[in-house]
Amino acid sequence: MYRIDTPNTDEDFEHYFHFRWEMLRKPWNYPQGSEKDEYEAVAEHRVVKDAKGNIVAIGRVHMNTAEEAQIRHIAVSPSAQGKGLGKLILSALENVARDQGAIRLVTNSREISIHFFQACGFEIESEAPAELGQLKRQQMVKRLTDVNKILLHPQWCNELQKTWHDTIPISEQMGIKLHQYTGNTFETRASLNKNINLHGTMFAGSIFSLATLTGWGMIFLKLKEKGLMGEIVLGDGDIHYHKPITMQPRALCNIESIDGKFDRLTRGSKCRIKLQVDILDGDNPVAEFKGIYWVLPEQAKSD
Repeated sequence: MYRIDTPNTDEDFEHYFHFRWEMLRKPWNYPQGSEKDEYEAVAEHRVVKDAKGNIVAIGRVHMNTAEEAQIRHIAVSPSAQGKGLGKLILSALENVARDQGAIRLVTNSREISIHFFQACGFEIESEAPAELGQLKRQQMVKRLTDVNKILLHPQWCNELQKTWHDTIPISEQMGIKLHQYTGNTFETRASLNKNINLHGTMFAGSIFSLATLTGWGMIFLKLKEKGLMGEIVLGDGDIHYHKPITMQPRALCNIESIDGKFDRLTRGSKCRIKLQVDILDGDNPVAEFKGIYWVLPEQAKSD
């Protein structure tokens, strides 16, 4: 399972910059130290870590002006590529930029990264100065609005949101909304104001509900992608709380955490799906939910 983290200590930054150098400078025979620039102290840095705490992806954002933020140094370990981690780190940096008031996001992309940024809503605006004096780059721009999201299969995402509101009305009262779906990562968010307790933090029960619905929603979308149908029910759920939520409740389910055989439905059998949902307060991990869901084939509903 992967999680977003923010480097804070000297040791954190040492690992962070070493990873950046290995991914983005070492292949071009540049010495350590060349991976840093004058914006490090005023930038926001994010990393993705695996279950063992190893850094597998990084990225940085800093403000150029009061309204423009620049994305730089996104890198994903070769061993973790193809799992949606680039989009995950970019989404975290975009959220930082929004929070700081940016309405325009820019990046200078190498040729090999243009398709990635285009898939995330960026457009080529002009040619940018070459990187390291030899790598051709294009300046790409994304204009931020309240509705900018990464939504794969938006029709299914809208159907899921409507299903929640129609069949689980409390989800609407809690302000639970689908935020993004990349095919690999599913994210939901909830309103803190609608779930706040007398301590000014989110109710533990609301956190549990957010987690279970997120796992349910991930399975719903995967069934759609596989052309399968079935009734999704929660069999068992276990959650561990580490910190209270005081700002922005978020829930993330990554495809890497899913364990189960969906194809059992094609044989008329129920399938058992195990997954994990990470709960965050902004970018800070605060809880983990592990759930077991059952998907019942259509004919089994009345059994």
